[in-house]
Amino acid sequence: MSVNSIDAEDDQFAYRYDTQMLIDRRDKDLDEDEIADYITENIEGNSLIAAGDEDLVKIHFHTNEPWKLLEYCNSVGEIYDIVVEDMIRQSDGKQG
Repeated sequence: MSVNSIDAEDDQFAYRYDTQMLIDRRDKDLDEDEIADYITENIEGNSLIAAGDEDLVKIHFHTNEPWKLLEYCNSVGEIYDIVVEDMIRQSDGKQG
């Protein structure tokens, strides 16, 4: 299955939700490269940052389907400090 990516330069808000969270190690070491590869290959979006070590990984990703990101990250470890902001609402001066 391939994921099509929208060119963010063509549409500033191609991906509406700025999704961020921390993943804490559950029962096995975390691998930020493996996590980033899965997200890139399976969830449509852009601006991915997956940084950390075997105990804690911070995720930042713009997507229209934040629930898919939450579901995947929860399968990898314990997720917390979850933030999902609507960038279109924010650009209109509303609460994100």
